[in-house]
Amino acid sequence: MKRVSLGGVKVRVVRCPAVEPSRVTITSADGLSLRGEAWGEIAATEGRTPIVFLHGGGQTRHAWGNTAARMALGGAYVVTMDHRGHGDSDWPPAGDLGAGFDLATFAADVRAIAAWIGRPPAVVGASLGGLAALMAEGERGAGTPPLLRALVLVDVAPRMEQEGVTRVISFMHSGLDGFASLDEAADAIAAYLPHRKRPRDTAGLAKNLRQGPDGRWRWHWDPRFVRRDRGDPSFARARLERAASALSIPTLVVRGRMSDVLSDEGVRELRALVPHAEYADVAGAAHMVAGDDNDAFSVAVAAFLARVDAAK
Repeated sequence: MKRVSLGGVKVRVVRCPAVEPSRVTITSADGLSLRGEAWGEIAATEGRTPIVFLHGGGQTRHAWGNTAARMALGGAYVVTMDHRGHGDSDWPPAGDLGAGFDLATFAADVRAIAAWIGRPPAVVGASLGGLAALMAEGERGAGTPPLLRALVLVDVAPRMEQEGVTRVISFMHSGLDGFASLDEAADAIAAYLPHRKRPRDTAGLAKNLRQGPDGRWRWHWDPRFVRRDRGDPSFARARLERAASALSIPTLVVRGRMSDVLSDEGVRELRALVPHAEYADVAGAAHMVAGDDNDAFSVAVAAFLARVDAAK
């Protein structure tokens, strides 16, 4: 048993036994196969909000640690998905650096996932995943029913600090040539995330890297994602602010207190756009909140979603 501090409140975290998920495949609007894992059966969770976890750019569905399994053990139907061009999901066709990777297309994938589930889910979205869900819900159109039941934005908002964003993109670029070993990859991650303790066992990294014919380990995502033009107008702050101001569903913002991507000012501006939004910050965490302190992150998300279900 472990105690974590969230907003100054000490919370007990009980370790849960492992739960094995099943593999799922969802077809996007443009015909790509989006792959992920699901815990539980949707038909057996009537009355509970389904939960979809969408990772950040350059990550995979494995970025959530034990959070998904914990939510499933609490009685929810839980899905973790790989974005297009990431993990086991299909990559856009060769040469497609436009619509295949713009934010509006990622938002369309969120709509496809929600339609596949069959009832409005709560989306827990980190960085890219959060922005895609924000756009999908915020641009659904007046007079149409909510696409999502609730939204958790993990260290992301319409206002993001450019210095932090640049640091993330620079790290992604630095690994495009791959690593000679998992230990070398672990060293690179430790240099990028000095606040985290370097793991002694690097076997877990094999979930996020894959070994090529040349023996080198490369990130498990399409390098065109980071090489593409970052001037994509669908990522424009003004458009995201309009989407945020249209949100009427329960919303939670979870920030890593050490984040250099989402600042206090960014949180304040988001809450001005979404006055009903709740807020939690995780001490000791930076941009990758779930990986930095999975216990505190899980507690914050579980408590919020419990309130969402209780308000039905």
